[in-house]
Amino acid sequence: MQCINNSRMKCLLYTFIETLSLAIVLSDNPYDILGIEKYATAQDIRKTYKHLARIWHPDKNEHPEATKVFVKMKQAYELLSDAERRRMFDQYGVYNTKFHSPAPKSYVLKNQASSDRFENFFGKQFIFDNDISFFHKMSITMNNFEMKLVPRSKNTPCILIFYNDWCFRCMRLIDTFKKLIETLERLGIYVAAVNSAHEQLLVKRTGVIDIPSLIVVLEGYSYIYRGNISKLAMVEEFIRKKIPHTVAKKIYDENVDLFLGGWIDNRVRALFFQPRNRTRLRYLISAYNFYHRVAFGFVQLNNTKTGLVQNRYGVDPMLDTLLIFNEDIGRPLEMISMPEIPVQTLNKIISLNQYLMLPRLSSQQVMEDICPAGWNQLQKCLCVILITENSNSYNYAYTAFKTIARQTEYSMKKVRFAYMFKEKQSTFIHSIAKGFTNNQDSQIVIIWRRNGTYIKYEFIKSSLLAMDTKAHFKSEYAVNATRLHVTNSIHRLLKSSEEFSFEALVQNLEDEHAQTIIDRWFSKLKYVCEYLIENLETEHILAILSLAGTIFFMIGVGYIMVYFVRAEEKNLKVSGHLEGNGKLMIQTRSTQELKLHELRAEKYNGMVRLLNPGCRTIILVTDFKTRSKLIPLFHKAVWPYRKSKTLLFGHMLIEKGLVWYSELLKLSLNESTTLNINPRNCVGTVIALNGHRKYFCMYHAKHPETNRDKKSLAKFTKNTFKDVSDAEISTLVGVEPIHLLEENLLDGLSNWLDRLFEGSTHRYYINYWPEFPMK
Repeated sequence: MQCINNSRMKCLLYTFIETLSLAIVLSDNPYDILGIEKYATAQDIRKTYKHLARIWHPDKNEHPEATKVFVKMKQAYELLSDAERRRMFDQYGVYNTKFHSPAPKSYVLKNQASSDRFENFFGKQFIFDNDISFFHKMSITMNNFEMKLVPRSKNTPCILIFYNDWCFRCMRLIDTFKKLIETLERLGIYVAAVNSAHEQLLVKRTGVIDIPSLIVVLEGYSYIYRGNISKLAMVEEFIRKKIPHTVAKKIYDENVDLFLGGWIDNRVRALFFQPRNRTRLRYLISAYNFYHRVAFGFVQLNNTKTGLVQNRYGVDPMLDTLLIFNEDIGRPLEMISMPEIPVQTLNKIISLNQYLMLPRLSSQQVMEDICPAGWNQLQKCLCVILITENSNSYNYAYTAFKTIARQTEYSMKKVRFAYMFKEKQSTFIHSIAKGFTNNQDSQIVIIWRRNGTYIKYEFIKSSLLAMDTKAHFKSEYAVNATRLHVTNSIHRLLKSSEEFSFEALVQNLEDEHAQTIIDRWFSKLKYVCEYLIENLETEHILAILSLAGTIFFMIGVGYIMVYFVRAEEKNLKVSGHLEGNGKLMIQTRSTQELKLHELRAEKYNGMVRLLNPGCRTIILVTDFKTRSKLIPLFHKAVWPYRKSKTLLFGHMLIEKGLVWYSELLKLSLNESTTLNINPRNCVGTVIALNGHRKYFCMYHAKHPETNRDKKSLAKFTKNTFKDVSDAEISTLVGVEPIHLLEENLLDGLSNWLDRLFEGSTHRYYINYWPEFPMK
């Protein structure tokens, strides 16, 4: 559009009309089309429509889109002026009832025929409204439940009615449900229906058993109502009990100042004065709706402990009164007194005052509400943010900035003031680090949110609020100077031709009020306890008690048995029949189970030459002096193998078998040189003989195979005869002689036996077995 030969004012007005018309044509929300809030009354809707109709009537407006805009406004007015259609749109987003899924025509005709026959048989006094399509219009699916209803239950109590198309009781209670829904919706409760035949997953999720059933959903948790559905008072009482008690606090004279002064949690304070002991349910529901933004306190007027609070604010003792406070606790921000405050009026007043004079940007939702995003110049809203820290030393900067915000001349639609703790929102601070000054404690930044992630911003460099000064004239000068810089910057940046110094992509703010892991677990534990209390019946309790009793009985019996066992052990220790390590001192004839045969000439053939294939004989070499010491040690080492049928154990006196032993070593080395062996050095040797395959394996404490050193073993085989001064040592050791005690000769035998049966020991093959001497 070009604005040639026209005044600047007309050009701007025409631009505004064109933008508004385009927004109306593109929007499908009737509230946005008429430019009203969701809680607008029928009178407000009619008044707004008449005003817009005079402007956009095609006969009075020459704009090319005037006809389309007027038609859309008319359709929006028709929808919102009809109470039933407006309710359907508010709850389900449906513009026309024809878009719902009514029951099939054949089914409706069948029900009507059944009703006629029922009337003819029983009379008209039994006729009831059996139009099951009433439930169809309210039905939701599992996906709607997960994506919409559960998040909505965080701040709005929700009711689910489970029905079935073939449920006779559901049709009989339709009139009751209509009255129930009408009453609950007036209180601000969201009501929907679920077809249990089509949504089995949702039935299992909520734990519904009977049809029809009524479920209350709060904070994502489902609570089954088991009372009489037709009694509204019982349903309301059930909802009252399920609303968290933390949404409202009892206020008296001694705690009113503490309550009103607790706005550091970033919530407005609201006081309900009521001349009754019991709080109205509608007030509790409103408190639940705005719990995250407003802290509610209830004052009982007919209580002697609240007299000072009543006199301070001049409350009428016969009326219900609502007072809303921001940071100034001396004077309420809003006040309303009525015999019974309507829900719409109550929610409208609270929603308009749900933020402090200087709110803290403590979550992304607060950011969206305080600093709304706007792409074009008409939607531009500047947000002036004080970046400070959560410390008493920064109270001066906060107080001065609040004074600047209070004295601003700009409307809240164009300029909003807020503050932020930089230690809480470090990610956001890092995103705007270009102009951030680290050496300054408190800084002021002006941002323009173009969309959810893209912002333009500019820091006010000349801010003096970081001064820590006590002089009155200095503090006043700092406030005035900073106010001047802020005002000039806002005035300049509101112009369409001005550009911001920086731009950045930012992430969502951290939610400072989010529940910790402990709080979430505690909430789930509380829900489980409430669920068990409500759903456990007598037989369930008896079964649990029986199981618990059985467990405790078994634990008790086990404890008694352990007690007697320990007493018996104590008696055995006293009598000397039990060792200190808890083993009984029982003498057994273990030597009879494992026999050690002495290798002699008469037994030589049976123990060596005539052994069956796969059998081996393990012989310990001793002498007369060491036999009594080494045989018990050898017996202990071979004891684990006593049950093997392929092993034979024995011992040999070196004095009797020295000639045989010397010949055996000579055959294994394939040498004809005579060996000069010291019998004393042979004591403690263990030989494993395989009579069928003609080889033997050898153990000795000084043998290099004891350390499994292959190089030493090869050296031993190669250089055996290089030093024949002591052939026995050269054969068995191959290293410098080391003095060993007799008790330590068989220390490594157990490990050698493990390697023997693994097949990893060295084998010495011979051509034949030498003769054992007779004497």
